Parts: sequence; C-alpha cells; structure tokens
Amino acid sequence: MEIPERQGQPKPEQGDQKAQVSETQDENKRIRRLQIMMNMVTSVLSQEDMSLEEAMELVANAKRAALAMFPDKELAYDLIYKPRLQRLLRERFRLQ
Repeated sequence: MEIPERQGQPKPEQGDQKAQVSETQDENKRIRRLQIMMNMVTSVLSQEDMSLEEAMELVANAKRAALAMFPDKELAYDLIYKPRLQRLLRERFRLQ
C-alpha cells in the first residue's frame, strides 16, 4: 500500500539510496571530525601558554580547515564557532 502523497512519484532506485546513505555517512564523519577539531582548538586556547599572535593564528588555521571540510558553510562557521573562539580569546587575553 502506497502513501497517498507518494502515489505517482517514481520510486528511488536502490543505487540512489546507497549513494544517499554513503553521502550522509561521509557528511556525518566530517561533522564529527570538525567537532573534535574545534574541541581541541578550544582546549589548546584555554590551557596552553601562547601569545595572542599564536592564538589568532590557531583560530585562523581552524577556520581554514573547517572551510576546507565544508566549503559552502562559512555562515554556519561564523554563527557557531566564531563567537565561541572570540569569547575564549577575550577571556584569555583580556581583550575588549
């Protein structure tokens, strides 16, 4: 029995489903990798003895790596990670 909204729509091919599952798994891996990377960056910023210049370079490299993983997601990075990293820099180096 088909769902009424789906009647008349072509059923996805099995190969298409496998490709979608593979893409989803790949994206989930990249998201997890990004989360781990950003957790490491925030830990290093919080705990390591470094200069402001070194800290800012670490943040810039983290952004570059994040955008390499997700090229079209700069807005998401700016909304999620940038404020967190800026807050850490302000607290650590007492910036205004």
